[in-house]
Amino acid sequence: MKLALIGYGKMGKTIEQLAESRGHEVCARLSSSASKSEWESIKEADMAIEFTRPEAALPNFKRCLDLGVALVTGTTGWYSKMSEVESMVKSSEGAFFWASNFSIGVNLFWKLNEQLTALMNVHQEYEPLMVEIHHIQKLDEPSGTAITTANQMIAGLDRFTNWKLSTENPTETDIVIQASREGDVKGTHIVKYESDMDVIELKHEAKSRDGFALGSILAAEFLYGKRGVFTMKDLIK
Repeated sequence: MKLALIGYGKMGKTIEQLAESRGHEVCARLSSSASKSEWESIKEADMAIEFTRPEAALPNFKRCLDLGVALVTGTTGWYSKMSEVESMVKSSEGAFFWASNFSIGVNLFWKLNEQLTALMNVHQEYEPLMVEIHHIQKLDEPSGTAITTANQMIAGLDRFTNWKLSTENPTETDIVIQASREGDVKGTHIVKYESDMDVIELKHEAKSRDGFALGSILAAEFLYGKRGVFTMKDLIK
């Protein structure tokens, strides 16, 4: 495929390296200051892969869909606008793939989290906690991965109805998310259950950006020739 990269920071450069090793061609690289003519250049691409900032996400999606370019996005922090994005994809008859985390390992972590949640529902002596740690450049807090994880816990634990950051005065019906921004941490997520007697932990720690980058390329390969909105659940099937 011919790929356009929207966002050409550390992640964009990692995607480029891995994409080329799989035989794809990167035909456009757009930064946040891209001009109108640079945006027009992505029309020759089969697919765009977008990793930018939450506030840039929707305008970027609209530009790609208006230009008829299928889009894979790893940007998080825009999910409150999901219905608007789905309408954009439908009206443009476009193709859109989103994920809060493209790592195969994280998606396995989520499968395990669903099983652990089912087991812990009857053991209310354990108090759950969601911990996430990322690099200091990450703007959205909590991470999209932490939100997905917490929502799984809410779905499986009867006594919880919402999640809140530890700084937001959570109540006894809220799953607490502790979010930290440290150095160049690629992404660490920990589900913790603690009682007076012991602690149970389920942890995923990213060692590099390669897992996220490869997942986004696999998503682009999966999306090629399709129409509609897709996620990692569709890819893993």
